[in-house]
Amino acid sequence: MDFRDTPEDAEYRARVRAFLESHAKLETPDSGRGYRDGNDDPAVLETARKWQRIKAEAGFAGIVWPREYGGQGGSQLHHIIYEQEEARFDVPRGNFFYIGLGWAMPTLFAYSDKTEVLKHADKVLRGDEIWCQLFSEPAGGSDLGALRTKAVREGDEWVINGQKIWTSGGQYSDFGVLVARNDTTQAKHKGVTCFILDMKSPGVTVRPIKQMSGDSHFNEVFFDDVRVHDSLRLGEVGEGWKVAMHTLMNERYNLVDLPPPDFEQIFHLVAGTELPSGPALEDPAIRGRLADVWCRAQGMKYTNFRTMSALSQGRTPGPEVSIGKLVAAGRLQEVADLGSDLFGESGLIWTDEMPQRALFQRAYLYSPGWRLGGGTDEILRNTIAERVLGLPPEPRADKGVAFKDIPTGPPG
Repeated sequence: MDFRDTPEDAEYRARVRAFLESHAKLETPDSGRGYRDGNDDPAVLETARKWQRIKAEAGFAGIVWPREYGGQGGSQLHHIIYEQEEARFDVPRGNFFYIGLGWAMPTLFAYSDKTEVLKHADKVLRGDEIWCQLFSEPAGGSDLGALRTKAVREGDEWVINGQKIWTSGGQYSDFGVLVARNDTTQAKHKGVTCFILDMKSPGVTVRPIKQMSGDSHFNEVFFDDVRVHDSLRLGEVGEGWKVAMHTLMNERYNLVDLPPPDFEQIFHLVAGTELPSGPALEDPAIRGRLADVWCRAQGMKYTNFRTMSALSQGRTPGPEVSIGKLVAAGRLQEVADLGSDLFGESGLIWTDEMPQRALFQRAYLYSPGWRLGGGTDEILRNTIAERVLGLPPEPRADKGVAFKDIPTGPPG
């Protein structure tokens, strides 16, 4: 397996690097990117929008999008190369646009008509339009198939009633990809349909959820007789599960690119920390934990190389997507735990004068969430076991049963 850049890829990497060097400074362990990037801060949003416009004007937004929609018509490998290079620079990293660029719009490309796509494409590329994903529900947990939000057809419209939760960026989103149940007589993975939802529609209520980090990145979203025109349906009626899986695979692929801290930053922290017994780097327990982090980082690196190799040969990556997300989220939590342990009690103090401390404190608070988004660790392990290793699936009492007949609540 050849992990080296082809001459064409090397030329593209050089072009990306030249663009970044002319618009940003290299990242350093002490630079402030990602330390206090609360996504509910309007100032952070505006800064991120400015950078997104610069990228769009230079041709580095929508790298893999079709040219007919304003993209570059590039490969996923080109996208990975850009992400690798941008990670080395101190640029805005607010998570405002990744859903629209990486999950929602590719779903529209596959399941909507060209006229509808063109209404949104340029605005999404420039950061002028933000999208969210309306999937998770309070009663569903990790089981998306248990969704209860209803879609009832009335002529050319659908009437939506229900609730979603953990909606990232819902409070500042303009549109969302919504999955709702239109037929309870079908099995739970059938009888669901996806829609484009205008988040400013009458009957939509967004309620931010206060997180322990102090941010409100996630939201509850309520639908009370919300009307959606049938022209905004994604895919065929009753085939929403296929549409939702298309969106989720894009989510898992994008969640492999996690925010800092990474191995370089934790090594820099360890090297500069003095313990009562001496330098932290000489402590066997610390060195052992640091080695574990390095091994995970190398595993992620070469798993990503496998993905790149598959893409460069025109193949669709298989288990790498689920494996990558599973390992990356665990690695982030390990790094955050080690950093917080080194700081001790003072690691819980957040101060702009100590950006490294803020970085690890923030990561300690948000890293568990990365192990839930896009499929929990347990869901991904089941996917790998069943679809990669060929192990028998877990027994499912609800398989083939109409959704309305599935028991709910405690037995008895």
